[in-house]
Amino acid sequence: QAGDLAQVALTTLRYSAMVVVGAMGLGLSLALLLDRPGRWAAAVRGAIFSAYVVSWVSVALLWTWLLDPDSGLVAGLLRAVGLPRVGFLTDPDTALATLAAVTVWKITGYAMIIFLVGLQDIPPALREAAALDGAGRWARFWYVTWPLLRPTAAFVATTSLIVSFQAFDVVRVMTQGGPVKATTLFVYAIYEQVFLDLRVGRASALTVVFLGLLLACSALQLWAFRARGGRS
Repeated sequence: QAGDLAQVALTTLRYSAMVVVGAMGLGLSLALLLDRPGRWAAAVRGAIFSAYVVSWVSVALLWTWLLDPDSGLVAGLLRAVGLPRVGFLTDPDTALATLAAVTVWKITGYAMIIFLVGLQDIPPALREAAALDGAGRWARFWYVTWPLLRPTAAFVATTSLIVSFQAFDVVRVMTQGGPVKATTLFVYAIYEQVFLDLRVGRASALTVVFLGLLLACSALQLWAFRARGGRS
């Protein structure tokens, strides 16, 4: 039905927006913080990136346990500070944001590495010249670093968007699309219609829309890759 399709599309777009903004913001912040030599910086970069190489199923199982309202580590910490129990995965108001936060936790290391590569491509002389002219840190970032990082940021945004559109394992393991369809994303909706409800026609309609979104994302990724390559 059109209403179901609109709900799935809106839920997917909300989830994707949270993932893209979160991954870009954290990835860029960590890249700026860790763009320096030294063993400790390298160790922290490696630790952050390690989450990216772990499988989605493992990440979903880990966070399902951590967020368990009865025996999870997060619930224990909340009780320790006197806060009420929160059903992160069972409350429709928090479930989608929780899945987005887990996704951001996993892919932030990837975003950080790409931003680090972009930062290292910027000639140090440009920032040094701006510093000699009296520009502060914020001015150097906004007028020197950020304009040169825009193609890299576009690439990170596009790849993060594609990851968010393809989300399945994290939904299947952590929420199964619930509560009350609050986390039913495109790929899970297709799976649900085909394998659980046996509604092939509705699944075909969802697949056509999903294919269109992927083609649009692929075009954006190609543009971002060319823009980044042209700058280099």
